[in-house]
This record gives sequence, C-alpha cells and structure tokens, in this order.
Amino acid sequence: MDRYLTDRPFDPGQALATFTAGAPEAGGIVSFTGLVRPSAAGTPVTGLHLQAHPRLTEQGIAAAGRRASNRWPLIAWTVTHRVGDMAPGDAIVFVATASTHRRAAFEAADYLMDYLKTEAIFWKKEARGDRTLWIEPRDEDYADRDRWTDDLKEADDHGRH
Repeated sequence: MDRYLTDRPFDPGQALATFTAGAPEAGGIVSFTGLVRPSAAGTPVTGLHLQAHPRLTEQGIAAAGRRASNRWPLIAWTVTHRVGDMAPGDAIVFVATASTHRRAAFEAADYLMDYLKTEAIFWKKEARGDRTLWIEPRDEDYADRDRWTDDLKEADDHGRH
C-alpha cells in the first residue's frame, strides 16, 4: 500500500519536483499545499495536532484517488498528509494531480482536497493561546464536497466514469 501519512516535516517544493519528474507525459500538473494558519477566528494559533487511524485513513485516501482516476483522465496523483504536532507555517498537506489537460488536473486536485477536508479519518486539535479546540469541517467544506457527490452520482447514473 502507498503511504500517504507522515509524522515528519516535508518540503512541498521537493514533493512537486519529484511528482513532476514521475509524470513526464503530463500536459498539466496541479498542486496544492495546505499550511498551518497563524490565526483562527481572530486568535493566534500556536500549534496544531492531527491524529489519524493510519490503516483506515490511508485506505480511504487510496480509494479517493481511485475514484478521481475513474472520473478524470489522470496520469498520476499523490497525497502527503502530516500527522502529529505542527507549528504555524508548517505544511500539513500536499496534493498533486497530472493529466494531459489542465481541467482534469484542476478538478481532480480539488476533489481530493474536498475528500481530505470532510471524509478522511483525521482528528484535528488547534492550540489557541491557553486553550485547545477540536476542529470539525465547516458547512462550506461539506457544500464543496457535495458538488462532487452529485456530479459523480450523475456520471454513475449515466454509466460514465
């Protein structure tokens, strides 16, 4: 099984260079890097802790990647997601997709991020000042996810993938 989780810092620039080198036939590559925010709700963030169920989380990410590959003509895709303790500015997640055309790469990367925000098995706790808060997906995150649910269901209803 591919490894998508890491408890170590990673360099998104190096991750993109490695991904790009592995997809020489791509006409378009899209990447997204998520960082620990320096503030939330007007309060400074001093740290972030992410937990996952490694086997289930990685199986879910692999399944989302397969769904993306079935929906869009991808040449390659990758996800790297941090777990453990992080500080503001640290990279949390890196997603990249490659396709012969840009639109498929953009949409597949967006789909994978929406999956990670709403469906992947993660527990996220943010440190703000002298307190910690468990962070849940926002209504907007679910609305973003639902765009794909409807689109993928419609494609399945018409026998397209």
